[in-house]
Amino acid sequence: MTAGHSDTPVVVDVAIVGAGFAGIGMATQLARRARESFVVLERADGVGGTWRDNTYPGIACDIPAHLYSFSFRPPSDWATLYPQGADIRRYLEQTVADEGLAPHIRLGCGLDQAHWDADSDRWELTTGAGPILARVLVMAVGRLSEPHVPDIEGLESFTGTVVHTAQWRDDLLSGGERIGVVGTGASAVQVIPHLAEDAEELVVFSRTPPYVVPREDRRFSDDERAELRVPENAQAVRERMLLDADKAFGQRLGLHPDIDDIRARALGHLHRQVASPSLRAALTPDYEIGCKRILLSDDFFPTLERSDVVFESSALESVVECKARAVSGNTYDLDVLVMATGFEATRPPAASRIRGRHGRVLGDHWADGMVSFASTAVAGFPNMFVLDGPNAALGHNSAIYMIETQLDYVVGALNFLADSGSRSVEVSAAAEAAYTAEIDRLAASTVWLTGCDSWYVDPGSGRLTLLWPGTAVSFRERNGTFDPRPYLIEPRLVDEGGRTP
Repeated sequence: MTAGHSDTPVVVDVAIVGAGFAGIGMATQLARRARESFVVLERADGVGGTWRDNTYPGIACDIPAHLYSFSFRPPSDWATLYPQGADIRRYLEQTVADEGLAPHIRLGCGLDQAHWDADSDRWELTTGAGPILARVLVMAVGRLSEPHVPDIEGLESFTGTVVHTAQWRDDLLSGGERIGVVGTGASAVQVIPHLAEDAEELVVFSRTPPYVVPREDRRFSDDERAELRVPENAQAVRERMLLDADKAFGQRLGLHPDIDDIRARALGHLHRQVASPSLRAALTPDYEIGCKRILLSDDFFPTLERSDVVFESSALESVVECKARAVSGNTYDLDVLVMATGFEATRPPAASRIRGRHGRVLGDHWADGMVSFASTAVAGFPNMFVLDGPNAALGHNSAIYMIETQLDYVVGALNFLADSGSRSVEVSAAAEAAYTAEIDRLAASTVWLTGCDSWYVDPGSGRLTLLWPGTAVSFRERNGTFDPRPYLIEPRLVDEGGRTP
């Protein structure tokens, strides 16, 4: 539903901010419980989060479909091993329809401010549709919602079109343009082969080349699709995929032969697909594999060997009107600049709009990098839970499994609040500090802190703040069950007669 403005506060038990995988998953759990009233705030005009925003040519997931979907939903009829972006968005839209979530979702309703009121033990939310009072706040804005554009000298003077991959428009290109792509990360390797098909010339600006392994996507046969629509079969496939993916964590620890095998696979893929010795050398990373996300593609390298594609092995430094200059000194005349430059992941802008106890701004609390307890709760922010936030992602397995673990944790907290009659739960500063120290200890020997600089690491503190430094299964074992012992509990108020006021 599209939100209209009202000055009368809406009072709910739970306010969820964001209608991507995490927000829709949380709403599904609450709708099925039918125990708490709730509302989902979504600033855009549709649900889907990352998969709504990213519509560039070639957009797809690099996690198999049966693992990149909810375990608590009937298995979807996926056509391919790896789902396309549009398929994922339709899956989320179908979830909203099947679970009856639409009446709870306010589209076009962004969160302006959220403030914890200690007197009423409620969150006071200011939104584009009016005020909301919520006992519990669930932040589900994710890590891939705010596009990052690097500071490039003169970019504002560019006479052509500048577009971030997360802000793609279908009418952007008509064919025959001179296109520059900035970046060679996950989005870039997907979009570059498609852009090359219609461009007069394509220039790829690469600060650091990626490690790429074969994607090996395929279509399921009709018989396979029928078999995988059976819940028990789909669940068995999901479990096998989860455990197989978790085996890759040994690579991130730098264990042998794990890391040697995946490095050999990536470099072998490069040597098989790139014949030019000079291009092959430019595409050979000088950092340890796994430090940055390992990419999946069968057509990225062959595209770079085309005569109308230029691989510029340095970053875009400056722009003067239509002329783009690389750090190397090479210049290119361009009509379109595609920024495949990622997101503001380690310092989420939404944190500046949330005030906890004593007016503490979440962004200030995270000034030295995101911290939490159980990757879900934050000291000083009672009755608030963050999904897909600090140390809740993986570089080798499914984000949806991680989100589901957090959903179980939040549901456990809601059960505790209801069953104990407590007014609020707030994780202690000591528990948060101990968990942060645990994360730092586990992360110290991983490739993320020893192999290179990456977006997984906070640029200020140098801490690993985005990824869980372990397997998906170990995250569930550590953080899948709510335990009230590390929390400060605000008990229910009673009057002199023993009655709840």
